[in-house]
Amino acid sequence: MLKLLKRRDLIRRFRRLGFEGPWSGARHAFMVRGALKIRIPNPHGGDIGIALLREILRQAGIAPNDWD
Repeated sequence: MLKLLKRRDLIRRFRRLGFEGPWSGARHAFMVRGALKIRIPNPHGGDIGIALLREILRQAGIAPNDWD
């Protein structure tokens, strides 16, 4: 089950999955694994919501059930 997540925890989990970064992009930071490139939300005061997390996972090709 997906839940709210802090940006640093999102980055930590993606690093465990083999992604490198984050690096600065034009508007958002991004992380890469091979040819796959995912956008990471910019730092802000709140947590990353479930809808945004679901979209990031979709772009990364990760099923929400596999995230936990």
